[in-house]
Amino acid sequence: MAKLILGIKLGMTQIFSENGTVVPVTVVASGNNVVIRNKNIDSDGYYAVQLGFGDIKEKHVNKPMQGQFKKADVKPVKFIREMRLEGESEYKIGDTIGVDIFEAGELVDVIGKSKGKGFAGGIKRHNFARGPMGHGSKSHREPGSTGAMLSGPGGRVIKGKKLPGRMGGVRTTVQRLTVVKVDKDRNLILIKGAIPGPKKGLVIVRNTVKPDKIKK
Repeated sequence: MAKLILGIKLGMTQIFSENGTVVPVTVVASGNNVVIRNKNIDSDGYYAVQLGFGDIKEKHVNKPMQGQFKKADVKPVKFIREMRLEGESEYKIGDTIGVDIFEAGELVDVIGKSKGKGFAGGIKRHNFARGPMGHGSKSHREPGSTGAMLSGPGGRVIKGKKLPGRMGGVRTTVQRLTVVKVDKDRNLILIKGAIPGPKKGLVIVRNTVKPDKIKK
């Protein structure tokens, strides 16, 4: 069964394990996620489930979304995310999902939007090596050659070439993180290590897919 939940990243802290070791953890706050829609092969061409999370005033919801919530017979939510599944969803529309679907020691993958860092050069963005720093050098931090295709008529830079540009702000997945603790009373999940995104950023927590189930 696929375990999925949406939550908000609160930040990092540390706790002590039973043997006294300090464990760095990221705290994720999650309430009751609601299943808004299930997709299947016959109607949509693939399997997926749509989850909703977060409170929002009804006056801030547009009419198309109001119709979707009314059809599912659920109250409006702030965030909606769709996640693909290997097979047909085992959840029913209107079901609520809490943090208790996970347990301590379980491996999870966390999906979020990485921090945006603005325009960055090749050294910061792609870990390029710098050029000579002597006075005679004309390229201390320049990216260097962009390839031989610029030499002839109609030359171009090959698509995907690593160059300076906008850094961060993209969907990022960190895999195989360990759940250290689940606090059902306060709807918190403590995950070992760092996860993508800034504080108060939306993240998706799902159980790690076993290697034999990963599509090659």
